[in-house]
Amino acid sequence: MLQLGKVYTLQVIEFADFGVYLGAGEGDRLLLPRRHVPAGTAIGDDIKVFVYLDSEDRPVATTQMPRATVGQFAYLTVVDRNAVGAFLDWGLEKDLLVPFMEQHRPMEEERAYLVYIYVDKVHGRIVASSKIDKFLDDDTPHRFNAGQPVDLIIANSTDLGFKAIINHSHWGVLHSADVSQRLSFGQSIKGYIKHVRPDGRIDLSLRPATEVLDEQGALIVAYLKKQGGFAPVHDKSSPDEIARLFRLSKGAFKKSIGRLYKQGVIEIRSDGIQLTAQT
Repeated sequence: MLQLGKVYTLQVIEFADFGVYLGAGEGDRLLLPRRHVPAGTAIGDDIKVFVYLDSEDRPVATTQMPRATVGQFAYLTVVDRNAVGAFLDWGLEKDLLVPFMEQHRPMEEERAYLVYIYVDKVHGRIVASSKIDKFLDDDTPHRFNAGQPVDLIIANSTDLGFKAIINHSHWGVLHSADVSQRLSFGQSIKGYIKHVRPDGRIDLSLRPATEVLDEQGALIVAYLKKQGGFAPVHDKSSPDEIARLFRLSKGAFKKSIGRLYKQGVIEIRSDGIQLTAQT
């Protein structure tokens, strides 16, 4: 059975004066109105469509693709308001309703808001909510791993940096030290899982770990060359001394020198680190 608010590839099974019917499984069919039927369409063709409700609340297909589907978050602009709620432009002919009860604060026309799209269980309609916290639970189990590429939506700023929504399902944190570009509320951006804490909370990065390590390693090598190839600092040195010399945390420093050691760039001695003869 097809679900509202999802994208499907369906086969044309019948022509009608007002469009074509698509096979919807189990003997069901779904109308694709004539204005959305691609030129040259024939029986048996597969068409990618989005399933939603028309102005009379009947399931219908469209070849227009929304900016987000049911179960996803999106940053959308209010184009109208009435006694029912606010309406968002989400890329379809029929705008997306945000009922008053689902507005974190009263919405204003021409302003954009971060919302979650879902099917209202009472009326069976696709609606949105700007009360995004109730759709994200930090205690929900996940299978994210360090280094994994993910899709992020910047949600807000905190004392630590930025909170971001990961793959439309979980919260994560981008620490200020890991951000070297301007980020804006509602921005969609590619990122990476930097670290999963023991309590399941997630730290994020905008660059892959290998790229970060390469940059940090280059800083360490450059410093060593300025010091004649040797520095009296190692994995047992104090965090303050490491931060003073390299502007790195002790954890980042240990990872970097371990990587340089495996690459044969440095030797780790009891009294410090030394560039190898081949460097």
